[in-house]
Amino acid sequence: QVQLVESGGGLVQAGGSLRLSCAASGNIFSINAMGWYRQTPGKQRELVASITSRGSTNYADSVMGRFTISRDNAKNTVYLQMNSLKPEDTAVYSCYADDPFRRSWGQGTQVTVSS
Repeated sequence: QVQLVESGGGLVQAGGSLRLSCAASGNIFSINAMGWYRQTPGKQRELVASITSRGSTNYADSVMGRFTISRDNAKNTVYLQMNSLKPEDTAVYSCYADDPFRRSWGQGTQVTVSS
């Protein structure tokens, strides 16, 4: 089983930046893709970005060009660099990791962007 611990959320002004981290432990050698979802009350959960074990990335249209996902396999950590943040980026961001049997989730971290 994989355990995920997120960090890096917080409050930032519009136009600012934050970097989220998601550290994996446990059965890390079985992890394939990792990524981030976000959710706000009353809205559907949105896939923000994902990265495969080979480094292929995918982004939501709403964050393309502003967010960058990266992965440090030596540290078993995936990062989400968020630049040019907008109030509509405010959400709980949750990290996930896929192995051949299940998807594991982190506890979520709040990102709040003030206007």
